[in-house]
Amino acid sequence: MRIFLTGSTGFVGSQVAQELINGGHQVLGVTRSEAGAEKLATLGIEAYRGDLNQPESLQRGAAECDGVIQTAFDHDFSNFVANCEKDRRVILALGDALAGSQRPLIITSGVAIGADAEGLRAHEDNFNPDYPHPRIASELAGNVLLQRGLNVMTLRLAQIHNPQKQGLITEVIRVARSSGISAWVGDGDNPWSAAGLSDTARLYRLALEKGQPGARYNAVAEEAISFKDIALAIGERLGLPGVSLTTEQATAHFGWMANFVTADMSADSARTRQRLQWQPTGPGLLQDLARLEVD
Repeated sequence: MRIFLTGSTGFVGSQVAQELINGGHQVLGVTRSEAGAEKLATLGIEAYRGDLNQPESLQRGAAECDGVIQTAFDHDFSNFVANCEKDRRVILALGDALAGSQRPLIITSGVAIGADAEGLRAHEDNFNPDYPHPRIASELAGNVLLQRGLNVMTLRLAQIHNPQKQGLITEVIRVARSSGISAWVGDGDNPWSAAGLSDTARLYRLALEKGQPGARYNAVAEEAISFKDIALAIGERLGLPGVSLTTEQATAHFGWMANFVTADMSADSARTRQRLQWQPTGPGLLQDLARLEVD
């Protein structure tokens, strides 16, 4: 298949592009710049000029392809709500380009959306349209398209990692480096889920090839790693002491991330593994943190 891929030069998207090519697919990759186009060309990927800020600029490319994978997202967390709304608009625009067909559209969300309640692990079959998290906008847009008869699937991401980047943990590492300590809050036993980058890219391909309309899949290789263990691994790699903070101290220390570092972001992927025959092979998050590239 020829696949229209947004975010094709990004951390996740570039790996998805390579996975698709290795799987025998062709990729039309979205980029905003000449540098991005040159990078894609070296990987054997045809470049398409488009911009998330102008969703209509993506529609011609999507209409020309056999399927669409949306991995692009603006990760400026200082404008997180606005960026979630931007993602909603992009998804609806891509859906308009696929209207009247059953060509697959895979959108991206976060595993926390699948939590039934605080303290329960998120799972694929749970969807609460009133979930109090801005990223729900992406899945609400997907539901609108499903109601229009489109073939939409959602891939929910945990902390996606390799030795260079680790999702939100990349920002935790930045704070540790700047503050001189690797911190957690209280006993730090709140769990986070994670998956390796290559395993995640393979899951996108499997969803494309085997997924069912309306399905949600969790990119989760490890269901529950305590935040304290994550912080200790960071501290060991960077040579920094591990420190427990109070809730009051955490706000000043972590800034906008304070709510995240105390959250339960555990999730399972039993349904995903069974439905798509996906078996993550690692390495695990703590292993990648032990190999973290240090300047």
